[in-house]
Amino acid sequence: MSQRKNLHELDAQLEHLSAQDGLALIGNLFPGKVTFSTSLGQEDQVITQLIASGNIPIQLFSLDTGRLFPETLDLLSRTEANYKQNIKVYYPTTASVEDLVSEIGINGFYDTVENRKSCCFVRKVEPLRRALAGNAVWVTGLRAEQSANRNAMKRIEWDEVNDIIKYNPLMDWTFEEVVAYIDEKNIPYNPLHNKGFLSIGCAPCTRAIADGEDARAGRWWWEDSKKECGLHGK
Repeated sequence: MSQRKNLHELDAQLEHLSAQDGLALIGNLFPGKVTFSTSLGQEDQVITQLIASGNIPIQLFSLDTGRLFPETLDLLSRTEANYKQNIKVYYPTTASVEDLVSEIGINGFYDTVENRKSCCFVRKVEPLRRALAGNAVWVTGLRAEQSANRNAMKRIEWDEVNDIIKYNPLMDWTFEEVVAYIDEKNIPYNPLHNKGFLSIGCAPCTRAIADGEDARAGRWWWEDSKKECGLHGK
């Protein structure tokens, strides 16, 4: 099957499969060409468990922006040990970070949306492109109810920016289902979730949310935007 061709057919095959069976199908259809990007969030921890427990041939990687919470890095280590899975870590290039900081300052992302997006590009988007290079399918932990932007996404779709098939196995899961699965399978998770941090990114750009706030309200809380960094939308 070509990378872009027959997505409708592939979607039909996945429609009645569980998330784990869907991952297994994708892994078998594109051997050695499927990679999963984990940010160590609750959804991503569920997918890691599904891949590990099903012995599914999917590579795992994560992006270390250089400004992550210590709790996130600790969870990365605990997850690798718990599931005996290697999670390849990609970093921004030194020269790009140095140029960025020289241009906007160490915390210049607070000043304008453009500065923030430049920081996200250097620390996330460019490393992601390197991580996806040579692969046919990109697996993510996106869910429809996370945001209005993500509600418009499909379970399987073509990612024009990265020229790759994008598979979102938990697209139809609710937050309650994610949490229940984590509890049932005793999946390691970030302790910051217990302190009101639902969506966790870089430490300077993430805060806990209040009761009733949108799940992604704690990301880039100082600006009025779609709460995306460029990995999954503008």
